[in-house]
Amino acid sequence: MSAPVIPAFGAVVLDCPEPAALATFYADLLDWPFEPEPGEDRWVDLYSPDRRLRIAFQKVEGYQPPNWPAQDQAQQFHLDLDVSDLDAGQDHALALGAKLLDDKPARFRVYADPAGHPFCLCLS
Repeated sequence: MSAPVIPAFGAVVLDCPEPAALATFYADLLDWPFEPEPGEDRWVDLYSPDRRLRIAFQKVEGYQPPNWPAQDQAQQFHLDLDVSDLDAGQDHALALGAKLLDDKPARFRVYADPAGHPFCLCLS
């Protein structure tokens, strides 16, 4: 019997209407380098500076964003991003086009990216 093949993490993939635009938002938010490939509008990859992590963005025609916190159109997943200062992190995210959804929790805040995906800034 052969040994099992253990998968390695490849990427988180976000459906969206405009992959390059959403990749640019996350590149700016995370301070990751990003150069969109000319003419590529269906799939875009964004890599961490050490290229160990990847977020991919896939174009979906008729994309409908999650409706947080309602359950009629579930959020499906969200990203937790660690920050050392919630207020400074919020200022940065909002300046890039994020929308604040919930600032009541003491240790994290919930936002929507420009395509409507929820993400959290969490106090590290």
